[in-house]
Amino acid sequence: MPDTSPECARQRDIYTVSRLNSEVRAVLEGSFPLLWVEGEISNLARPASGHIYFSLKDPVAQVRCAMFRTKRQRLRFQPENGMQVRIRARVGLYEARGEFQLVAEHMEPAGEGALQQAFNELKRRLAAEGLFDTGHKLPLPPFPRCIGVITSPTGAAIQDILRVLKQRFPAIPVVLYPVPVQGADAPEQIAEMIRLADRRADSDLLILARGGGSIEDLMAFNDEQVARAIYQARLPIVSAIGHEIDFTIADFVADRRAATPSAAAEMVSPDQEEVARTLDTLENRLGLQMGNRVEQLSLRLETLRQRLLRCHPGSRLLQQQQRLDELEQRLTQGVRNQQRRIREYIFTLNARIQAHTPVHRLGRLQQRCDQLRQQLVQLQAHRVQRLGQRIAAAAGNLHTLSPLATLERGYSITRRLPGREVLHTTAGVQPGDRVETLLARGILLCQVEESRD
Repeated sequence: MPDTSPECARQRDIYTVSRLNSEVRAVLEGSFPLLWVEGEISNLARPASGHIYFSLKDPVAQVRCAMFRTKRQRLRFQPENGMQVRIRARVGLYEARGEFQLVAEHMEPAGEGALQQAFNELKRRLAAEGLFDTGHKLPLPPFPRCIGVITSPTGAAIQDILRVLKQRFPAIPVVLYPVPVQGADAPEQIAEMIRLADRRADSDLLILARGGGSIEDLMAFNDEQVARAIYQARLPIVSAIGHEIDFTIADFVADRRAATPSAAAEMVSPDQEEVARTLDTLENRLGLQMGNRVEQLSLRLETLRQRLLRCHPGSRLLQQQQRLDELEQRLTQGVRNQQRRIREYIFTLNARIQAHTPVHRLGRLQQRCDQLRQQLVQLQAHRVQRLGQRIAAAAGNLHTLSPLATLERGYSITRRLPGREVLHTTAGVQPGDRVETLLARGILLCQVEESRD
């Protein structure tokens, strides 16, 4: 039976999973150098981080692989499932899952024509992004003030360029930007030199040049970072890489391609003999034009001199004096005409005022007042007469209805004293009451002795 006592447990060296994986990883990474491994890509994954993860397999086995973004960006082709590749990798362990894996530092297509395959894949991808579009290419200046050359300072390319420029137009200065044109570090240095020359802007254009060689020798100019540096440059760039039959990615991205470095120098520089002939032609044309211009100006000067004589100040003064006399006469006549019009206008206004004077209107109003006054007196007399007749008729009617007229016919009115209440019946009258009787003429004071109904 194994010993499971606490004392025995304390004597054991018990590993955690993370410790075990860490030590296994250290053993693996310390035991294997960088390896070249060939196989077929499968299970390829491209997360948003920019890393790629895949399996590398052969007919009987497979191994997990990872290539991080900084290394993947240097690839000259796009990895795909089913592609046969070679990778240079470190042996390691993914501790989080305890999985054995290879960490790829470099990848290239395997088999014959691998470089050409990588070239074709990069060309296809950059063309799809628009790096070869003609609409982005810049025109070359016809008379550059300075030419920059990016090439090896010891190669034949710079000598060919300088020789041609000296023959064609030696007055153009040349700035050399030295770079290695082959080797593992060449692409990065070429791209950085393109960006440096573009920032400095010492030149009006750049020549990217290299002599001929195999496809392996020209690989520095088939690099993606060199292509993007050419595309992003603000200065025009002429590529002159290899011989006439050699084509690189840089040739497709550049603004112009020259078959050779010598052809590039001839392309960017004017021919001094042709320029001299052009200057002679322009000088002759300028002389003829200047002679014609002088002759035209002489004729113009003579014409102006004649006009000046005709426009002598004395003649101008006489004309102005005559013009002044004419204006004076016109002014006098105008003043007279104006005075005549004013007098006619005043006469018309006076006639209109006389026609509308208040005196005539007041006379007519006075006559109208007299007429109205007479009509008022007549109307008042007629009105008084009519009112008198109406009053007489009303008095007659009133007399007819008056109690006095009744009294005149022998009737009388009896009233009880002292209140003078008019008596219509004997009701309420007692013997001994005093009454008064109104007659047509006079009043009788009586005392009742007896009342009868």
